[in-house]
Amino acid sequence: MSTRSGGDKAAVRRRRSRAERRRVWTTGTPWQKAPEPTPADGADPYGDPDPEWMRIDWREHRRVVEVDTSSLEPHPGSPADPARTEVNYVEMGEGEPIVLVHGLGGCWQNWLENIPHFARTHRVIAPDLPGFGDSPLPGWEITMEAYGRLLSMLFEQLETGPVNLVGNSMGGFISAEVTVSQPAAVKKLVLVSAAGVSHAKAYRRPAETAGRMARAAAPMLLRYREQSLRRPGLRHRVFRNLFYKPNDLPPELIWEITRPGINSPGLVAALRALTGYDILDRLDDVEIPTLIVWGQQDYVVPPADAFEYARLIPHAHLEIFERCGHLPMAEHPVRFNRLLEGFLGA
Repeated sequence: MSTRSGGDKAAVRRRRSRAERRRVWTTGTPWQKAPEPTPADGADPYGDPDPEWMRIDWREHRRVVEVDTSSLEPHPGSPADPARTEVNYVEMGEGEPIVLVHGLGGCWQNWLENIPHFARTHRVIAPDLPGFGDSPLPGWEITMEAYGRLLSMLFEQLETGPVNLVGNSMGGFISAEVTVSQPAAVKKLVLVSAAGVSHAKAYRRPAETAGRMARAAAPMLLRYREQSLRRPGLRHRVFRNLFYKPNDLPPELIWEITRPGINSPGLVAALRALTGYDILDRLDDVEIPTLIVWGQQDYVVPPADAFEYARLIPHAHLEIFERCGHLPMAEHPVRFNRLLEGFLGA
């Protein structure tokens, strides 16, 4: 029978303590046992060894539009015009529209593994939310409700008609907000590791403090981000909260996904808007088909939130991806694309 020395046991306890602090810090709730995964119905590799997006000249698909946002509440002291909001987005393909909405600190590149696949049969639109990516800060107050109305206005300006709306993390929360407040604008809803359950109970002040600390540390973290692409050990430490196995993904993909990150000018305002905003009592009004996708090892939004979404939304189907963090669409693109394709065609 093997034994451990007192020093070994202390080291194990320290490692467990650090892991627990990391999980509580990132999820805002005590860590619960990982749920059982949903069996894959086909091939399910981690990552994409031959990414199509790297062979595309994305400059051909970049667009900028000015959206009439005169109905939104102006932000006092903002130098930007609240009545006109510039939105950067990517558009590819023709057919029934799919709109892909990124999360906090994200950008349209969060969907690089998915846009080319669905552009073969759909009109795919992936915007940068104002204050993130290449969309500048708006002149109106950033709230989840305002982001939801901004998306509805964008749909109208781009003449999409009802869309299939897919949102990750904060983008999932905003997509749910659009669905409950503007139900005619959405045909089908997909929530991918969506915020909105734990965050409805979170306190705003700690979240704002965390956001400001992250912004202050941005130059140092950016340096580590650049170094991590060349050093696998550092890459794992820097990105392990976001991805299940950062070293098994193309470093180019990690670079693109995390490009704006904590440097996003809308980060603190969006954190403030995200925490404490509650739409849970309105989710039973969602009457459209809804797909919920979550990573079994999501340390950003706890998997327990997936079951709460599935309980509250009447026509929801839940899929838990094994060996997956906060970005299932990038970590398991083959399975995610197949699953979404089947859901949209059902």
